[in-house]
Amino acid sequence: MIRTVLNSSLAAIAAALLAACSPAPEPVGGAPAGGDFILHGPQGPVDSRALRGKLLLVYFGYVNCPDVCPASLAVMNQVLNAMPEERRQRIQPILISVDPARDTPDKLVIYTAYFHPSLIGVTGSEEEVARVAGLFGAGYARQPARPDGSYAVDHSANTYVVAPSGKLVATIPIGMPADEVAAIVARYL
Repeated sequence: MIRTVLNSSLAAIAAALLAACSPAPEPVGGAPAGGDFILHGPQGPVDSRALRGKLLLVYFGYVNCPDVCPASLAVMNQVLNAMPEERRQRIQPILISVDPARDTPDKLVIYTAYFHPSLIGVTGSEEEVARVAGLFGAGYARQPARPDGSYAVDHSANTYVVAPSGKLVATIPIGMPADEVAAIVARYL
């Protein structure tokens, strides 16, 4: 009896921990089209139109994400570091925070530095972030606060590839090996 209660309790705790930053379900409907945006980075506004000519790797995540974001951004780092400098200069990785209440541009600049020097973190108001996420078909949902006031944000875990022309051309799912991601990126450079 005690063992059954203990096993049930451990299973419930494990499920809660796994859900702490799990990918949100993808939106249902047609394929997302992407689109232009202006959000706020550490140096001021970041306008996607000003980045025409560069391939954008757009990822929606947040600073306090315990697992999904670091794993995805680590793969992005591997892809960028494996490229010759000339090709890397033609790519702009962007982390769009889905937690604008906590992720200020100053916090984002510190966080993104852990992954790659060219990765920029941007945020905006709740409405601005929701609009941009909708353009890309990225889903996210803030979870209820825990007793200590902390909370998780479940979110999509895709990386969106925007061609130098500004058109969304590919969606890379979480878990894709770095060499396959690099092949997709190379196709659109």
